[in-house]
Amino acid sequence: MPLIIPANTLSTGGYEVANSCRLNRGDSPYMSKTHGSAGNQRTFTVSFWYKRTNFGEKEVIMSTTDGGSSFFSIGFTGSGTYVDKFFIYWYDGSSPATDYGYFSTRLFRDVSAWYHVVLAVDTTQGTESDRVKLYINGTLESLTAVYAAFPENHDTYFNKDNVHYIAYDHDSAGAALNGYLAELVIIDGTQYAASDFGEFDEDSPTIWKPIDVSGLTFGTNGAYLDFEDSSNLGNDANGGTDWTESNLAATDQSTDTPTNNFATLNPLYNNSLVYAEGNCKITEAGDWQSSFSTIGATSGKWYMEFKCSASTDGADNFSGGICALDGVSDAAIALTVPGGSGSSIISYGYENDATKDVKNTSSSYGSTYGSASTDIIGVYMDLDNNKLYFAKNGTVQDSGTGISIDDGYTYGFTVGDYYGTSEANFGNPTFSISSGNADANGYGNFEYDPSSGTFDSASKDFYALCTKNLAEYG
Repeated sequence: MPLIIPANTLSTGGYEVANSCRLNRGDSPYMSKTHGSAGNQRTFTVSFWYKRTNFGEKEVIMSTTDGGSSFFSIGFTGSGTYVDKFFIYWYDGSSPATDYGYFSTRLFRDVSAWYHVVLAVDTTQGTESDRVKLYINGTLESLTAVYAAFPENHDTYFNKDNVHYIAYDHDSAGAALNGYLAELVIIDGTQYAASDFGEFDEDSPTIWKPIDVSGLTFGTNGAYLDFEDSSNLGNDANGGTDWTESNLAATDQSTDTPTNNFATLNPLYNNSLVYAEGNCKITEAGDWQSSFSTIGATSGKWYMEFKCSASTDGADNFSGGICALDGVSDAAIALTVPGGSGSSIISYGYENDATKDVKNTSSSYGSTYGSASTDIIGVYMDLDNNKLYFAKNGTVQDSGTGISIDDGYTYGFTVGDYYGTSEANFGNPTFSISSGNADANGYGNFEYDPSSGTFDSASKDFYALCTKNLAEYG
């Protein structure tokens, strides 16, 4: 079942993170920078926020190499006993060659929430456990020394005058990131604690949230990537030399952040689909398959858009809508057309052949829409009045007459297709947006105004499904 309220992301007020960088592994995105001089290779800190979009695959957050066989890297493991744990690995290829490294005890498998990770290293510390510290969401984690522990007063390859990478393994793009990266801070010369980058919320003390880091001492090779310049995502906001971007574009800037977490599609329901673009794009290669939003709601008015971007068999079979997320198995959710026949769940869909599917019953509805076209379908979910509306290219279908939905459930958005590719826009679009419309609260970026049109002869404001809106209207 989904995490209806994503962990760690419902706090309000305080420091706001404006943007993140959405990394799509299929594009092999990364950044690189070669330092002009060496910094402190014994004492440093790396802090970042990361929202995973898959699991079971190796993902390297940062790496560096001496140009030969030696390297240093950190990220998430992808196989074996330690799969989906955080790793810190340093291979010293000099004679005798030695592996140093640790794994977290915690697993990272929540694709709905943001994690804050702080790696703080100081090999000058006399106590072994003080040399490498890992904090997750403000809490100091226990580490397993799978390889040799970092020895006292030894130089790692981090902060050396060599090439450093973000979202790239030291010798291969095969471990590129698949997710959202925010507030990446590199500190040269200081072993900071998690409390220098975040704090527990005053009103919700289990929620960890970011704070302003501009007052920290960054050192010779320190950097602060806030991803606020879409034309230069590698911009060092601390004033240092920018990082060079590879296979990244302005559209990879996102407003899905640790202080406003947006819904995405959820591979925990159905990992047989191919997910891409920050879990906002799915491709299906056999039979009807669906995916559902990571966030659900029981009240409020919510909006999303979807587009059918490709059909691999020419059949043009697509559907989108909503689904009750309560008390049903993942398999029942995944293997169905939203609202269609044979479904054992409460769901409602609008198919591209101009039909609506209401809890296993299909009937004529609205206009047809196609694949690989400009058609964008809007989905309006009114949980205050238990009504559902659809629009094609901004025109609300069926003259704005709402489809009645069952009361008393937690509903999420759903997108499904048959041998095709669909893209969902929960406010952070993967497809081109020509006009640009936020919701009435100023959140999200949609092709069409979520409040435009009449709904059962009335005006209604619909909102992006994100945690700031949920805190106010959910």
